[in-house]
Amino acid sequence: MIFELTEEQRMIRDAARDFAQQELKPGVIERDEKQQFPTEQIKKLGELGFLGMMVDPKYNGAGLDTVSYVLVMEELSKIDASASVVVSVNNSLVCYGLEAYGTEEQKEKYLKPLAAGIQIGAFCLSETEAGSDATSQRTTAEDKGDYYLINGTKNWITNGSTASTYLVIAQTDARKKHHGINALIVEKGMAGFTIGPNENKLGIRGSDTHSLLFDDVRVPKTNRIGEDGFGFKFAMKTLEGGRIGIAAQALGIAAGAYELARDYAKERQTFGKPIANHQAIQFKLADMATQIEAARLLCLKAAWLKDHGQPYTQAAAMAKLYASEVAMRTTVEAVQIHGGYGYVKEYHVERLMRDAKITQIYEGTSEIQRMVIARELLHD
Repeated sequence: MIFELTEEQRMIRDAARDFAQQELKPGVIERDEKQQFPTEQIKKLGELGFLGMMVDPKYNGAGLDTVSYVLVMEELSKIDASASVVVSVNNSLVCYGLEAYGTEEQKEKYLKPLAAGIQIGAFCLSETEAGSDATSQRTTAEDKGDYYLINGTKNWITNGSTASTYLVIAQTDARKKHHGINALIVEKGMAGFTIGPNENKLGIRGSDTHSLLFDDVRVPKTNRIGEDGFGFKFAMKTLEGGRIGIAAQALGIAAGAYELARDYAKERQTFGKPIANHQAIQFKLADMATQIEAARLLCLKAAWLKDHGQPYTQAAAMAKLYASEVAMRTTVEAVQIHGGYGYVKEYHVERLMRDAKITQIYEGTSEIQRMVIARELLHD
């Protein structure tokens, strides 16, 4: 097995690292406190090609592999998970879904500006009773011949107010259950489509999270992705790639917290010597580093499998499950190593701890990941 990155992958990783330090780190605490979306930073990420990393260049993408995407997500997430989740959603869910399953007309109209970073997108699956249970869609898309009429509400939507293009999962024929679900492209500004207030969240507070309301929103049938009834399969296939992005985000949060804790331990002194010289701290750092490296390998394996056209459902779920749990453990320990300083905002680790929790929730909870893994393990 070859574990060495290519020269191109190293260059992409280093570019993301430099961007995170120079563009994301300044003001990240203030954006978190004010729940301020990183508008200028996202614009620059788009200009650098990070919002359409894996899209074919003919659709304005960078044409990079999933391994490079994981490397970028880790570096951005070390500093600002609110910015990295925009990169994740736009790449893993919206651009991937459109490129893999959209028509050429849909790709020309919607994918190109999304991949170029001119616009950003949103993936609209979750509802009050249809988060982990994606089959229980209450949002409806009534077939009216040459168009659909959408009614309902979507909750906890990332990029809720800043997106221009929304991929909406809705029920067309309840009698067919999950075979009666469709995926539709909705544009901001369509009549009857309104955006609720920004959610006041524990973590990723700079992320733009809203409820979306649909009241007789008329969507042309040309905006349906795939054949009639393809919506549930579309959502599940798209979420598989999304798990890799969130796993990489969790990895980055953990790695960022570890690096801060390691550096602080070298500087902070007690009893006349750096706390890094105390065995209790050394053991914590050793465990953190080991778990982070294991999570990184799981993420890279899932990405490699995807890049080589091999099944990656189990690998992605394992990466997401483990990396998100490592993110929580590592950030808690990082706060502990900082002591009282870890509890104040200027040292960053308390924010990383708050950001870590969401990685155990979105793209399917830890319990859902275990169900996916068990299903794959027991499948004949």
